[in-house]
Amino acid sequence: MSHHTAPLVVVIGVSDSRKTTVGRLLARHLGVPCAGGDDFHPAPNVAKMRAGHPLDDEDRRPWLDEIARWPAGHADGGGVVTCSALKRRYRARLASAAPRVFLLHRDGSPELSAARITARRGRFMPPELLRTQFADFEPLGDDEAGSAIPIDGTPQVTAALARAAVTST
Repeated sequence: MSHHTAPLVVVIGVSDSRKTTVGRLLARHLGVPCAGGDDFHPAPNVAKMRAGHPLDDEDRRPWLDEIARWPAGHADGGGVVTCSALKRRYRARLASAAPRVFLLHRDGSPELSAARITARRGRFMPPELLRTQFADFEPLGDDEAGSAIPIDGTPQVTAALARAAVTST
């Protein structure tokens, strides 16, 4: 990545891997805007998840399309957006939207994510759906521009790891 151009980063991972927290800290450090993927869900998706039903590919299609518009609209100035992007084809859709998209995978154990999601209040994602996210997740391929960073540790520590991963490319 050129040091003259701010990066476009998509922070990916399962629910409660602190994508948004780390994404905001990273964006602040890079001096770029940040958007949370949950904000792009259409109302029927939110209702489906609240009812305890996992989203299927057809449910995710308009959501991914909306998220893909975000980095495309920030290609010149850079930015950070969060999205579970569990499957390789979802990430390919996001990466094709704009040049220089860097995928930052928040990697961690199902136990830690489950503990976090159970402790959280006011979210539409019920803890029961977490196992479906882990089952659907396809690890980053060697041909995908990105890096994995652990979810354990403080947000500041993992944001520092995120900065190092993004700026070393």
